[in-house]
Amino acid sequence: MIWYFVKLLILLPLVGGMAFGALWLWRKYQPGMMAGQNDRSLKVLEALPMGTFGKLAVVEFEGKKILLSVTRGRIEKIAEGDPYRAGR
Repeated sequence: MIWYFVKLLILLPLVGGMAFGALWLWRKYQPGMMAGQNDRSLKVLEALPMGTFGKLAVVEFEGKKILLSVTRGRIEKIAEGDPYRAGR
């Protein structure tokens, strides 16, 4: 009986930590955000979480960078920039 509690005290935090780590990685590297965008006309360059349900996203479309605010119910264009002026 004591062996059961020893295994429980060791394995329960281990499994909980693995679950937490997997969810953290899932949120950090959201599927579809990074890979496979080379041949698309619309590219997501960067996304930054802002609060629980919102994000700021920079997308590139037809050579222009567009800053978007993305929430559950809407997507709004905040600003549009010229990618050639970004380095100046």
